[in-house]
Amino acid sequence: MSLTDTERDALISANIRRARTLRDIAPEHYLVTQRSIGALLDERARQSPYANFISFYADGSSAAQALTYAQFQQRVNQMANLLQQRYGVRRGDRVATLAYNHIDVVCVYFACWKLGATATPQSAAEDDARIAYILNNAGCNVLFVHPQYAARASGLQPRVPGLRHVVLLDAELQQHWRSQADTFSAPAACMLEDQCLLVYTSGTTGAPKGVMLSQYNLLADAHGMAVWQKLDAATRMMCVLPIYHVNGIVVTLVLPLFAGASVVLCQAFKVDLFWRRMAQERVHVVSVVPTLLQFLCEADEDISRYDLSGVRYIICGAGTLAVSLVTRFEERFGVRILHGYGLSEVTAFAAKLPVDLSEEEHRHWLRDFGYPSIGVDFGANEFAIHDAEGRALPPGARGEIVIRGHNVMLGYFQRPDANLETFKHGWFRSGDEGFYELDARGRKFFFITGRIKELINRGGVKYSPFEIEEVLLQVPGVKIGLAVAFENDWYGEEVGAYVVVEAGAAVSAEQVLAHCRAKMPYAKAPKVVEFGSEVPVTTTGKYQRLRLRDLFVKYKATQFKESK
Repeated sequence: MSLTDTERDALISANIRRARTLRDIAPEHYLVTQRSIGALLDERARQSPYANFISFYADGSSAAQALTYAQFQQRVNQMANLLQQRYGVRRGDRVATLAYNHIDVVCVYFACWKLGATATPQSAAEDDARIAYILNNAGCNVLFVHPQYAARASGLQPRVPGLRHVVLLDAELQQHWRSQADTFSAPAACMLEDQCLLVYTSGTTGAPKGVMLSQYNLLADAHGMAVWQKLDAATRMMCVLPIYHVNGIVVTLVLPLFAGASVVLCQAFKVDLFWRRMAQERVHVVSVVPTLLQFLCEADEDISRYDLSGVRYIICGAGTLAVSLVTRFEERFGVRILHGYGLSEVTAFAAKLPVDLSEEEHRHWLRDFGYPSIGVDFGANEFAIHDAEGRALPPGARGEIVIRGHNVMLGYFQRPDANLETFKHGWFRSGDEGFYELDARGRKFFFITGRIKELINRGGVKYSPFEIEEVLLQVPGVKIGLAVAFENDWYGEEVGAYVVVEAGAAVSAEQVLAHCRAKMPYAKAPKVVEFGSEVPVTTTGKYQRLRLRDLFVKYKATQFKESK
């Protein structure tokens, strides 16, 4: 039965509300006491005016630009006044950035939130057509850019009619900025339900979707992480991930603010500076993606010369973490990985391993199930595993990872079609396949086995690419190994392997295939191997297996048979 637009919108609204309800706690029954992010900043500046909040390292600089909580508050207030008076930004407006990690960009974000405006960060790694689409779709009227992207911004402006101002983050802006009053009073009080972030998903197909996040989403998620990870004012974090993504923004900017902690912001990840800076700045916690763990393992730096006694753990999420990689990293460097899981649609992290696991328990949940556990749901949300009809599944059964709680987004911007499907059963449907197992205390430890759309459906039997990739990574000389589903006339889909070889290594397709067939059934093992030097990834480092399918088109009509 088809729905009218009114009926559809009412259904979407009801389902989103259900998905934003946490164990019968309605979304408007807040878990935090602050009325806005700006109010939280003001509170921290009053409580700890002289405590360091942020230290920024520009590329090539050995000295940090540091701001106390009071100094940061004043800088944000000045930017909020500038946005309001010079560029006409009002509550509900959308302000875009095209920039690398920089302390000035952080000030722009927080100034937007003081005003009740929405930050819409863009990645310079994306092409201009995608950025123009987002700026138009979001209705951005101001774009802040670093000077090195000035030419790109000039080219974008004619393609975005509503973009009134392109503002260079240069010395001239600094003069206007510093001339503003260092106190700020918004004409209208910001509310927790004010939209504050509009980030666009980096999917492999179709137009990008705008994820609408409220000030409360960010604070609720930060609250959950702060309690789960036992963070306090003495904690020092480091940000090496891009702050155009929710991981960099929420985990290593908003979370330290919520905990009253401090953060070291790096312009970019530098493998040769990582451990030195961790020691130099006495960092306790840093958030990375699996790709960075791989880089650190390859660099194989001798870290015995550094005092890293304060490092508690390294948070890792936002990509596929192989058991072999986490094992290699922990055994090589002796630093615990706090594996977790999240998406832009649930603000940032929604599950993490407990920080107080014994060494035996930690190894068990990371290494003994074929996949490293993404941990336990915490704080602002709850998890479940559902079948296609929205029914909860028992331990060990595979289904879709679904989430509900106070960190679930407000919805996709102007996408009723996507909202109708994503919130179909009153939960946020992640599109990821997973399962859970219970520990002795009855806690659910969740695992992700792959993207549902990336599962390999060979003759009606579905295989997780993650399982196959664990075996591929065991082949000597293989740096990256991805399992790819490709179209096949005989089985509907077949299994292909895309391999990047380590520098100087000699690996043949025959070696890869023989190793895999010795470790898994023929049906599940790759039938062909394609070699390459690069892997398509999203801007957040997630592998895009679907973009590799075209490499295997030539095998569409091939019938692969097991040799006896």
